[in-house]
Amino acid sequence: MGVGATAMQRIRYGLTGLAFVFLMVLLGTAVIRGGEEPTTNLASNIAEPPSDPLAELGVAPGQGTENETAEQPVQPQP
Repeated sequence: MGVGATAMQRIRYGLTGLAFVFLMVLLGTAVIRGGEEPTTNLASNIAEPPSDPLAELGVAPGQGTENETAEQPVQPQP
């Protein structure tokens, strides 16, 4: 066996090990996902629309006019 044959043998072992690890991960994922029960009632997963979206955000209509009518501070003249 020369140096080239030893290198090829190491590459072959590495690729075989990589394929083995890939198959083990694939098998483990299939086993884990196979044990999950599918949801039968999809309507229960849908959230109800908010009754008042502005109230949920904490925004009340008509608050913007208070800022416009407030007195402006007096600036001192030089």
